[in-house]
Amino acid sequence: MLSLPPGARVFVATARVDGRKGIDGLSVLVRSQFAEDPLSGTMYVFFSRRGDRVRVLYWDRDGYVLVTKRLEKGTFKTPWSVERGRVIIEAAELLLVLEGIDLEGAKRRARWSPHARVE
Repeated sequence: MLSLPPGARVFVATARVDGRKGIDGLSVLVRSQFAEDPLSGTMYVFFSRRGDRVRVLYWDRDGYVLVTKRLEKGTFKTPWSVERGRVIIEAAELLLVLEGIDLEGAKRRARWSPHARVE
């Protein structure tokens, strides 16, 4: 089980990638497609072309961490459109997708935000 802090930044690649890519290949994708620094501590999520595998890459103080989950049956259901390139999601959303919950019809309820303007 992958445990994530609630405030963790999670970037998801909306285009499917080769499920055999390792740390070096995925970090190159982070730099080239996301224009992000893979050493930032942000989590980067990649789903395989067949949709049965997911890889989570992040930097942990002194080295890369690569977590892989492969489904023995079925595929991951991702609600993000492919043409966007990447989406930023909350850690809780990632955990729901990894548990097999379909977020397609889910709606987020309004929450307080310190950046929201009160009128």
